[in-house]
Amino acid sequence: MSRRPDRIHFSRAAAAACLAFWAASCGPKAPEERPYAALAEELRAEGLRSEGAFAVLARLTSEAGPRLAGSPGVEKAVALMRGEMERLGLETWLEPVTVQHWVRGDSARAEILTADGLAGRPLAVAALGWSVASPADGIEARVFEVSSFEELEARKAEVAGRIAFFNRPMDRTSLDTFRSYGEAAQFRARGASEAARSGAAAVLVRSATQRIDDHPHTGMVAYEPDIPKIPAAAVSTAGAEFLSAALKKDPELKLRLSLNPRTLPDVPSANVVGQIRGTEKPEEIVLIGAHLDSWDLGTGAHDDGAGCAQVVEALRLILESGRRPKRTIRGVLFMNEEFGASGGRDYAKNGRRAAERHIAAMESDRGGFLPLVFAVGGGPKTLARFGRWEYLLAPLGLLGMRPGGGGADIGPIVEKGAIPMGFVPDAQSYFDLHHSALDVLESVHPRHLELGAIVLAVMAFIVAEEGI
Repeated sequence: MSRRPDRIHFSRAAAAACLAFWAASCGPKAPEERPYAALAEELRAEGLRSEGAFAVLARLTSEAGPRLAGSPGVEKAVALMRGEMERLGLETWLEPVTVQHWVRGDSARAEILTADGLAGRPLAVAALGWSVASPADGIEARVFEVSSFEELEARKAEVAGRIAFFNRPMDRTSLDTFRSYGEAAQFRARGASEAARSGAAAVLVRSATQRIDDHPHTGMVAYEPDIPKIPAAAVSTAGAEFLSAALKKDPELKLRLSLNPRTLPDVPSANVVGQIRGTEKPEEIVLIGAHLDSWDLGTGAHDDGAGCAQVVEALRLILESGRRPKRTIRGVLFMNEEFGASGGRDYAKNGRRAAERHIAAMESDRGGFLPLVFAVGGGPKTLARFGRWEYLLAPLGLLGMRPGGGGADIGPIVEKGAIPMGFVPDAQSYFDLHHSALDVLESVHPRHLELGAIVLAVMAFIVAEEGI
């Protein structure tokens, strides 16, 4: 049986058409359908090759050291990081910030006075930020242990004249370590005033970490203005476990607590600003930020030296690409996040903002750990709009996008209309280090840190090109 040539020709053409349609719809997208893929790969390759963020962080932690607001170290950091930006060729300036000036002092001691075989046993403690000093010879008092504000209220008649001891561990069962931290840290913030309301002489707070070790974790006390201020200290988790066990054996146990911090007058400081000016809409700003100050027990490598290094490195990577965005990409290293976030507020109300419109703000303040996802605020429509760029995230190691974004420093500019966004890193070990002497350069993985900078660079450039 013979076949007709025209039918054979039609069948082959149909097959070819079907194959072409399948390739277009199901196969890999053509380069022109995946904009910014080449840029993202270029930024990724340069970042991982050079690991520039870690080099910046090493200089910051070694040359400036701890960066408590108002300290010589933080002012060294201001000059150092502005110099880093200037060397890149960024348009750079400082904006004034007024900061509180609290000095830790050189003495923080807690010693058990009574208990069988335990007299003289020291506990590892650190003054909490804003704490007032104890008398020069310390406070000697019985210890009163509670695990909640409700328990404190129910037993408030027993608190007067004692050292209140809030022994509330961080929840170890939740994967959301920031939620667990918030639940535990409320005792650090409010514990002193709540205990003083019932007549306590001082307060000890279990450190907000899931690890059991002898490193106290500091943080800020939020004294209420109409309640007497009492000395406040964090005790290490190992110390808290030991003290709790000793109290079960001897409920009359006494402790001597000695702290000598001081609060000095407010001082001037600055936010450090550096930017790549937009070529078409320079008045529209995409902000990437972190905070330059830190606590003083370590060198603030993760909190938030890591974020500062990532901001500077993200700007460098964009400059190295040779591309210039349509809108301005601005890096801001905020001052004074740890003592009330005045840097973010002062930035938002600075007179320069009158001629600007911030369309998006990204903050890196969760440590220099491996980025997991990219978070986008502004509601479902904004998230859906950004979903079209999700294909860029997998090659950078991220799992995708989710609702979220925000931070203490960008909060005021978000209130003025900027869309919050940013990458979310793995935080399972963050609070092992947070606000403690363990937060040092050696705890930062250079590659994890760099990946955060790369993500910031890629996403900031896309927003600066595409708008919101």
